[in-house]
Amino acid sequence: MGISPQAQEFAQFLDSVRTKWMTPGLDLGVVRDIAETHHLAATEPEGVTYAEVDANGVPALWAIPAGAAPDKALLHFHFGGSVTASMHSDRKAAGHIAKAAGIRSLVVDFRHAPEHPYPAQIDDVETAYRWLLEQGYEPQNIGSTGHSIGGTLAVMLPLRLLAKGEPTPGVIVSISPLADFTLTNPKVDENEEHDKMLSRNILEQMRGAYVQDPDLDFADPKLSIINADLTGLPPTVVYYGAYETLAGDGAALAERLTEFKVTSEVHPLPEGQHSFILGAGRVPEVDQAIEQMGQWLRRHLGV
Repeated sequence: MGISPQAQEFAQFLDSVRTKWMTPGLDLGVVRDIAETHHLAATEPEGVTYAEVDANGVPALWAIPAGAAPDKALLHFHFGGSVTASMHSDRKAAGHIAKAAGIRSLVVDFRHAPEHPYPAQIDDVETAYRWLLEQGYEPQNIGSTGHSIGGTLAVMLPLRLLAKGEPTPGVIVSISPLADFTLTNPKVDENEEHDKMLSRNILEQMRGAYVQDPDLDFADPKLSIINADLTGLPPTVVYYGAYETLAGDGAALAERLTEFKVTSEVHPLPEGQHSFILGAGRVPEVDQAIEQMGQWLRRHLGV
């Protein structure tokens, strides 16, 4: 059947943005400005309002659908490999997911590498989570969501809390995660011609900015979540685009969740691109996937 014309246009859009920010010699600030234009791929979700907040020193943005459940919240983490993107570039996509779930979403603006390497990002994520708890949200009523590095952080947060013996969010939605920092999954190279956002070179550059501690091995379970003990994770759903360089990471994470008997589902999007949720509101395949995510979140958070 192939993909919709809108999905083809979305892939072309991603390719055009990548071409701009891969221009040799660009200042990192310019690259970040170009990456912010990814938000143009999504439409404004109707009936969603926004409010910026300070989550104990971490900038964040509420995406609030009309009629949202008052006692539930999503904690959403953006894409960009820790180097680019922000709560603003993810605002619309996060709003569409929040609307599908009927739950307000706190989009976290974690610090960027290389200025702030690992573990600054997961530290900010944990700070934002604890801020939500201070606002009166119960752990079991919080969903941990994100895509790309944000999809990784969506799993890292519950793992960090489990290691501390603390309650985790009630559900995880991990989209297009970087699950194996060794970048040895065959799909990294096999899908390079299909992925219109990422390549091995881009992944290696972002990994170098993110992981600067020479004593930290890329296979360390703190980084590569496929090597972590996943025992005790809450219900988790994994989405990834079948055309992305990280398709193998998503599939491998799903397999590990099954091995650890975590309640889980996996949904590969046929011919889907990395961080496909950026096409929310314009691409039918994306909207269908987001509707599924919303149903998952409603079911497991009791909306």
